Amino acid sequence: MKTAFVLGAMLLASLVLTTRPAHAELKAGDDVPEFKLVGSDGKTYTSEQFKGNQAVVIAWFPKAFTGGCTKECKSMREQGEAIRKFDVAYFTASCDDVKKNMDFAASLDLDYPILSDPDKSFAKALGCLSPRGVSSRWTYYIGKDGKILHIDKSVKTSSHGADIAAKLESLGIAKKN
Repeated sequence: MKTAFVLGAMLLASLVLTTRPAHAELKAGDDVPEFKLVGSDGKTYTSEQFKGNQAVVIAWFPKAFTGGCTKECKSMREQGEAIRKFDVAYFTASCDDVKKNMDFAASLDLDYPILSDPDKSFAKALGCLSPRGVSSRWTYYIGKDGKILHIDKSVKTSSHGADIAAKLESLGIAKKN
């Protein structure tokens, strides 16, 4: 009887742990949490530098050097010209360390930075850290005012670059002159 109770409690705990997000998910209209992350280009990017100046897109992926993440990053590289028509800073991001993301970006010849969140603090603050300890494949569209405009939770890896450009258009993000 005691064994059945313990097993039942363990099963219930595992269900709760695998279905709850690691942190409350943010939604459109919420302020983006402050961040300070190092990119694969060696530069540090902060929420402060964009607020009031430029819209931001951050496309989170689970893990560098995996199939879906490779397709997503390549798609964004291939559609870079369409994305850069807008007044937007855009990035991919993961909880991988900076060195791994530098190597990944170099292997794909990316023309945009991958942000690294190895302590997972920003992913947790956004609510996109999965119970597996990696980020969910979600893309955040952030307005110049620092508010989340849209969160894409249904990313299609092979068309993500074109999808980002289309979403920027539909959100009314200003185009560059």
